[in-house]
Amino acid sequence: MYLGIPELMEHYPELGSVEKEIKYAVERIAAGFRKGGKLLLCGNGGSASDCQHIAGELIKGFASERKPGESRRRELEKKGVACKIIDGLQEGLPAIPLIGADALCTAVLNDMAPSLIFAQQVYALGKAGDVLWAISTSGNAENVINAVKVAKAMGLFTIALSGKGGGWSGKNCDCAIIAPADETYRVQEYHLPIYHAICREVEREFFL
Repeated sequence: MYLGIPELMEHYPELGSVEKEIKYAVERIAAGFRKGGKLLLCGNGGSASDCQHIAGELIKGFASERKPGESRRRELEKKGVACKIIDGLQEGLPAIPLIGADALCTAVLNDMAPSLIFAQQVYALGKAGDVLWAISTSGNAENVINAVKVAKAMGLFTIALSGKGGGWSGKNCDCAIIAPADETYRVQEYHLPIYHAICREVEREFFL
């Protein structure tokens, strides 16, 4: 079952302490997309996998089919795209995980300070009105902190998804969703249903 926020609260009542922040994250991510912005995602280790997972739920259909709208369909047909291809496409939302480009990431690691691996990509790709979703179980990962600092200076809205009291990210991001756990594995176990609920609610904003 794909959880929205009401279902999330039903299954995880302990997350009631961050319900307001989860709803705020949905609101700001959706607002960014409506204005033509994009969602950037960063994190390390298991959180890096979460970044790719979130992008996968937004770039293609999650709980909705998201068939191309008629206007976009006609536009593609006019430009020679076969109906068979169009029929297989799904409407998507621009979410970019900053952890999947091996050549790019190793170039930054080789030529620059390793702690700038996400900050450099935010600097190159981000613009005012975009959203940076920073995932760190402690909230204290240096490369995530640097990305948040650059993002805030450039006018991006910043969302922290963390645990263990939130750490630096929890105190300094515009919206902080802090899982009520201290052990890394427990924080990560909360993160999955939280971001699934956010993705589902954002999807509902655009695709009924």
